[in-house]
This record gives sequence, C-alpha cells and structure tokens, in this order.
Amino acid sequence: MTFGFASPPPVSPPVSADSARLGRMLAPAEWASAGIPLLRSPRELVVGLHDRHRPGPSTAIVAVLDPQERVTASASFTELAAAPDGWEFRNVLLAHLRRVIPHDLRLRAPVRTAVLLYCRAGEPRWTETDGAWMWGLRDACTLHGLRCGAYITLTPDRWHVLGEDRGGRRPTPSPMDQPLSEPAPSAAGRRETLRATAARPEAPRTAMGIPGQNRSVPRCTGGGAPEAHRHTAAR
Repeated sequence: MTFGFASPPPVSPPVSADSARLGRMLAPAEWASAGIPLLRSPRELVVGLHDRHRPGPSTAIVAVLDPQERVTASASFTELAAAPDGWEFRNVLLAHLRRVIPHDLRLRAPVRTAVLLYCRAGEPRWTETDGAWMWGLRDACTLHGLRCGAYITLTPDRWHVLGEDRGGRRPTPSPMDQPLSEPAPSAAGRRETLRATAARPEAPRTAMGIPGQNRSVPRCTGGGAPEAHRHTAAR
C-alpha cells in the first residue's frame, strides 16, 4: 500500500480576448448552412432602405419584414469598431430593435424577419466585420423573437447578399441627395432674403390682420385739421 499525492488536473490556458472575439463571428459557409430565408426581391428591399435612410460609410440599417416582406420598422445608425465583435454588434442591434418594434417572444414560431444592410468600403467579399455582424444579427433575432434574415453589404459600387450569388449595382442617389450649391451673392438675392425675413414679424402685428382691433389712431401733427379731415373722409 503506497501513499502519494494525486497530480493536479491539467489547467487549460486562459482564452484571450481576441480569441473570444474571433469566436463570435460567422463564416460564409456557416451562414449559408444556417437556413437563412431567401429574399424574393432583394433589389427592391435595398432600394427602399437606401431611399429611406440614405446610408453613409459605416452605417448599418436593421429592418423588420412582415410575412409579405414589407418593411414594418427600421433603424439606421453608425457603428465604428477597430476590432469588430459580434457581442457588441448584438447589443446595439438589440437596442435598436427594442426601440422600434415590440418583441415576438410570446409566439411559438417567429413570423417576422430581421434583415441587416451594412454600408462599408472595400470589396463585396466577406470580411471579419461582416462575420461579426452576422453573429450579432442572429443572436439579436433570437433574443427578440424574430427570424434571422439576410445580411447585405453595400459597397461604393454595388450591393451583395452574403451567402448567396445575388447582387447588383448600388442604388443611384436621387437629386435630393446631392448637396445644394450656394448661389453666387447678388443684389436681387439679398433683397429677396431681407424681404422674406422682414415679412415674418410684421405680418401678425398688422391691425387689419387682427379681428376686432381698432384702426390706428391718427397722428397729432402741426396740421391737425387737414389730418383729421383726411381721416374723416376716408371713413
């Protein structure tokens, strides 16, 4: 019979923060195998969201679709992250979803779908940022009782539905998107501006514009009789 000390169990090395962050991403193959429903008309959805939110660089648009793929709620926001993390993206998506639409957690099965359109620079191919957004969208949908829908990137030249071979040219901005060039200053333009500015405070103070208010009392001047005579004749 021997006595001894049992060897301690092996201690696994601590997981670094960067390794955990990389674990909160979805690769295109994982995304394609997750059963993401296909959009019937992705171009129509992209054009509609682009017209509604006018996204700029690093702008994300999360939209909730009804069973007929009509947008019932949407929100846009700018998210800049040096090291993209699906956990942080999940939290910000969930916060905006809670702000624009009630959850569907009481339903036995989701009936509405959340999609994400992300505007960024670079090529349409998958990046780590896209993988983090995919992870965040899937987790936010689970916590809000929604079905996880498509993830779409919007680059300077085109849009692309990741996990599918569907894409197209970036929507053309309407004339309302173009910054208005300031006209060259001119005397006529300055007069028009002054006239419009002066007309605002004077209009409501005019005696004729206020019902029940008497007309202005004639001024008392050196020629009192002629002034009074003109006032009487006017009546």
